[in-house]
Amino acid sequence: MSLFLVVALPFLGALLPGLMNSAGRQACAGVTFTVSLAAFIGLLTNAPAVLNGEVVMAGFNWLPAIGLNMTLMLDPLGFFFACLILGIGLLIIAYARFYLSRDDNMGEFFTYLLLFQGAMVGIVLSDNILLLLIFWELTSLSSFLLIGYWKHLPEGRQGARMALTVTGMGGLAMIAGMLILGQIAGSYDLSVILQNRELIQSSPLYVPALILILLGCFTKSAQFPFHFWLPHAMAAPTPVSAYLHSATMVKAGIFLMARMWPVLSGTPEWFVIVTTAGLITMVLGAVIALFKHDLKALLAFSTVSHLGLITMLLGTGTAFGAMAAVFHILNHASFKAALFMSAGIIDHETHTRDIRRLGGLRHLMPITFVIATLASLSMAGIPLLNGFLSKEMMLEEAYHTTLFGTPWLVPALAVLGSLFSAAYCFRLIGHTFLGPKRDDYPAKPHDPGAGMWLPPALLMIPVVVIGIAPFVAEPFVKLVTSAVLGDAAEVPKAYFKIWHGLVPALYMSIAAVVGGLIVLALFNPLLRGWDAAPRPEAKAIFDRLITGTVAVARGLIAPLHDGSFSRYAAIMAATIIAAGLHAWTTGTIGPADYGMAPLNTIAVAGWLMLVAATLGLVFLHHNRLLALILIGIVGLMVSIAFVHFSAPDLALTQFTVEVVTIILLLLALNFLPNRTPSESSVLRRVRDGAIAIAGGLATMALSWHYLLRDPVAAPISEFHLANSYKGGGGTNVVNVILVDFRGFDTFGEIIVLGIAALLIYALTEALLWGPARAKLLNRKPDQPRAGDIHPLMMVVLTRVAMPVVLMIGFYIFLRGHNEPGGGFIAGLIVSIAVVMQYMASGFGWTSARLRYPYHGIIGTGVLIAGLTGVGSWFFGKPFLTSDFTYVRIPPFEKFELATAALFDLGVFLAVVGAVMLSLESFSRLARRAHSEDSEHAMDIDPSREPEASAKEV
Repeated sequence: MSLFLVVALPFLGALLPGLMNSAGRQACAGVTFTVSLAAFIGLLTNAPAVLNGEVVMAGFNWLPAIGLNMTLMLDPLGFFFACLILGIGLLIIAYARFYLSRDDNMGEFFTYLLLFQGAMVGIVLSDNILLLLIFWELTSLSSFLLIGYWKHLPEGRQGARMALTVTGMGGLAMIAGMLILGQIAGSYDLSVILQNRELIQSSPLYVPALILILLGCFTKSAQFPFHFWLPHAMAAPTPVSAYLHSATMVKAGIFLMARMWPVLSGTPEWFVIVTTAGLITMVLGAVIALFKHDLKALLAFSTVSHLGLITMLLGTGTAFGAMAAVFHILNHASFKAALFMSAGIIDHETHTRDIRRLGGLRHLMPITFVIATLASLSMAGIPLLNGFLSKEMMLEEAYHTTLFGTPWLVPALAVLGSLFSAAYCFRLIGHTFLGPKRDDYPAKPHDPGAGMWLPPALLMIPVVVIGIAPFVAEPFVKLVTSAVLGDAAEVPKAYFKIWHGLVPALYMSIAAVVGGLIVLALFNPLLRGWDAAPRPEAKAIFDRLITGTVAVARGLIAPLHDGSFSRYAAIMAATIIAAGLHAWTTGTIGPADYGMAPLNTIAVAGWLMLVAATLGLVFLHHNRLLALILIGIVGLMVSIAFVHFSAPDLALTQFTVEVVTIILLLLALNFLPNRTPSESSVLRRVRDGAIAIAGGLATMALSWHYLLRDPVAAPISEFHLANSYKGGGGTNVVNVILVDFRGFDTFGEIIVLGIAALLIYALTEALLWGPARAKLLNRKPDQPRAGDIHPLMMVVLTRVAMPVVLMIGFYIFLRGHNEPGGGFIAGLIVSIAVVMQYMASGFGWTSARLRYPYHGIIGTGVLIAGLTGVGSWFFGKPFLTSDFTYVRIPPFEKFELATAALFDLGVFLAVVGAVMLSLESFSRLARRAHSEDSEHAMDIDPSREPEASAKEV
């Protein structure tokens, strides 16, 4: 199966759970499981090639100008993590089906889960670091939704915000680091970057890039000092916790450190930063975990500790340390997912996770007891379980590691972390399952059905099998290790076995286990000392930091951003003028290359009228209707200027925009006072006038300078003129620029146009059904209205003109690629034709004949434009690359067919939909304002749409 399909399946499948929600819990979980299973099977179809040492590649150029390629790479490391994500994901989906209550929206939960799963798969399969960054941020967003899934819980909302804040800030740092790394290597493709170890490490930008990338990794994988967010994410449902802690979210940072190991490791900076952070996190997380009474909190801090263990192993920079890290990632995923699901079972059946209220559960929940005990002993590093093997390798590596010139520091801290790790594992078993049965459980404990205990039970198979026969996992672990090491080192020849003889790691392991039992025996006095000891609270520090940051930001922003548009405009304009003045006075301006062109009487007259209209607007702005007329005159004169300078496309666009804009503004003014209710102070008007005059003079000086001198570089217009027909198949350069050369800009513009229309619609909806509704219904015009609001002459004229205008619009659309015209202008012309129907015949008459909603027209236009751009991908071309050819269909002459016409059709529909939706919104306000039922305005049921008024505007 294609790698693209493996990544896309979870995203596409995220549409299904919501649709299946009404079909029942089983259908909703079933479709989610099927989607994940399909992606997993698709991944496994590539297993033979990967296990043979091949690297499966897939991709195409997406935005080559910025180095963003849609390239995927499946090597043993990516395959390993993708198997964890999708394989454990299947177990989590099955477990969640029975864990979630009937009150939980299962469709919403599984939608978030699939989005998160797809983002994680995208991270581990990305070959382009910019693409990886996109998926990286998607994991932060989707995990925010998962952690805050129980929105009714304040701790859930707080945990989600904390996770998003910490990982989001780390992600921003990592973006900067990755951009630096790509600049050093000369490519943003990982397959290229990983081959440039010497170039990267010899660069003076290596250390900044390393620190920024590690910030992203440490925040995502909860390394000290960013470890505090992970335990607070425990407010999420247990299936989320099990998934995030075992195979996904927190492993993303570990994965990236492993992926970048060949080019970033092996330097003193890497060794000191990564090893130190890992050791501190390992010990600190284990100590805190021991004294947590909440089962999930204990397991959360144990995850922090074990992530620190893996980070420390990667930080050593040795091949053996990397192999031990890979092995422990595998082992940790199996026993940690099982432990979280076991904690969820206990919570589900006893209605508590407080260890102090548990005990004796081995008699009442024997199946859960066996699963949790095996997983806990594996996490403690007890022989014949898989955790023992990777822990021994960690201790062996720690024994040979010297940090800060002290050979005993790393071994001592590794033993200390292992000691407390064993202690909290023994506490989990002893205080939860051992001891006598109690008679004060919040609910009667019992083992659940197979739907809940079978997923964690399946995870015990690798825990036991690998623990007894480690040679089973050895080939695969070494294959993955080879992908981690790349060309930087060779895979160690060490064998995976239970007994290595009387080596230092064995004594260190025995000391950790025995010490853990001793600590558990002394738990009560140690707990009293822990509770009495003063210690910083990470969440309180984080909250104070956020509060302080917000206060500082408000102190800086409030004086500037007070909601006054005139202040914003004044600050921006003054800043631009000052910067321009500095450049002008410090630069070198040579003599003019050209003289003044002869003055044209008509041009001078037009300029004088433009100036007169502008000055009139300044002095008469208090009268809004007159100001609007003057704005229309200014727009008309600009259109004439475009004609004078041989720019018919711009003239047509400007003219049609002016017509539509004036009509919409007239409708809007219908609900506003005729005159400006209050004027600015004299001082402010003097300030604004001075800034406006300075800006005008600066613009004039800049235009004067460029128009009288040869350009320093060849203008881009020469490229467009030379390539318009050859590259875009059209002789109308302006239209080819819009739909081909700069089609991406146009695509964004029609999306913004559609969003603006939808916002206008939403605002009018709020007016119609909000507090302003009664004012609209009771509003009375300040001047008498004409008796005939729909003159017969205008009605007849507009209905006769409608097909003619539509034909003209169709003609303008078709000729746009080679003559003045195009989708944008045609859309405005057709919009004017429909606007005329609203003006002449009224809202009711026109809307009754509306066959397609304007929302749908906007969406259809954007969709057609987007699909036109996507179509170029199938031919290996960047997004929105157009093509054209010539065809002959008898009896017609040969004519041109261009894919840009489809894109232009999307533009046409988006423009028509946006203009008409805006008009319809204002028209509905006008209609409601002149309803006959105005005397009952305060008594109308807002849930019922009133009958249409006989009087319409």
